[in-house]
Amino acid sequence: MGTLADANGYVAAPARPAALRLFCFHHAGGGASLYRGWQRAIGPHVAVCPVLLPGREGRAAEPRFTQLDALVADLDAKLGDLLAEPHVCFGHSMGALVAYRLACHRRARGESLPRALLLSSYPAPHLAAPMPEVDERDDDALIGLLTGTGGLAPQVLDWPGGLTELLAVARDDLRLCAGHRDRGEAPLPCPIHVFGADADALVGEPDLRAWDRQAASPVDLHVLPGDHFFIRDDPAPLLEQVRWLLRRYM
Repeated sequence: MGTLADANGYVAAPARPAALRLFCFHHAGGGASLYRGWQRAIGPHVAVCPVLLPGREGRAAEPRFTQLDALVADLDAKLGDLLAEPHVCFGHSMGALVAYRLACHRRARGESLPRALLLSSYPAPHLAAPMPEVDERDDDALIGLLTGTGGLAPQVLDWPGGLTELLAVARDDLRLCAGHRDRGEAPLPCPIHVFGADADALVGEPDLRAWDRQAASPVDLHVLPGDHFFIRDDPAPLLEQVRWLLRRYM
């Protein structure tokens, strides 16, 4: 059995015995700290595994990926032993796209799939990315974009060094999302559960319902109160739904 410590930096949590692992993928510009507290909230029977992508938090010195195919291939190579064990994947915003593409990549290679995908606040992959292209936007325009969506806390504006780093991470992550192109792949056989927020200005309910096209069985949609970052601002309603679903897949 693989251990989380073997995951080459992607999963920082220590290994723990559990019937099921929950791999959690963060949003653009974010990090694994988004899922701080999830283990305590979900309980001991599921091992919560926050996935930290390169170029941020404890991996700040590593180069970031800006191509989704390269990222999912690396995730599969580094996490493959763990992904062969019973697991569910959760992803928020960009993390939803990463989790979905990782499942597609593993299906193409004939590898085991998650027992379910839990995807939050991202349009179905045959639709356009929710954020506009960033290469033609200067830092001031990017700050306005991130502030308007709740992805940039106002206090960060008073921390120039941290702001510079955050903008660089966000810019590369948004390039990764914008570069994705739908391939018209067959629906995934694993169940897909989709989450969104009723006041999300980036991703509307039709964007979420469109995930039906990517699943072999009807998608289960949960619309919760909040905006695009409801997962950060008020995670309790989401965690209640996630706990209930995980009991189904243990």
